[in-house]
Amino acid sequence: MSKPEFVYVTYIETTPETLWEALTSSELSKRYWFGTEVNSDWKVGSPFALVTDGKTTDTGKILEADRPRRLSYTFKHELYEIMREEPATKVTFTIEPYGNLVKLTVTHEGFVEGSKLVGAISSGWPAILSGLKTVLETGKPLAIPRAALGKE
Repeated sequence: MSKPEFVYVTYIETTPETLWEALTSSELSKRYWFGTEVNSDWKVGSPFALVTDGKTTDTGKILEADRPRRLSYTFKHELYEIMREEPATKVTFTIEPYGNLVKLTVTHEGFVEGSKLVGAISSGWPAILSGLKTVLETGKPLAIPRAALGKE
């Protein structure tokens, strides 16, 4: 039986460079990722961390950083014990020009069978990526309640 995988595709009215900046800038990520900072120097082999309300929620290592086309890192949940016990997974962002738009494909893979994390990211990524699209297209954050994502 194959391991579960999460794939999400969206089209955003922006440029590849602007999208790359949004994915790698803590200042921008806080606007669409429920106040979460993305921390790394974005060099292959460097550490990666997501920090929300001063708490490190997820960590990893940069696997690939091909600006502005592809970004990949390992992803290890640190906050909740039930998911902290699971091994690291892998997140990949593929950025492709698509006419006047940018096609963003997010793949999150490498989950163990029975993973609790796959359920959490299956509701989390769509909300985060909807927020990203809204911020880039309108300049305004999307008002999705954090409680709906189990964040409060």
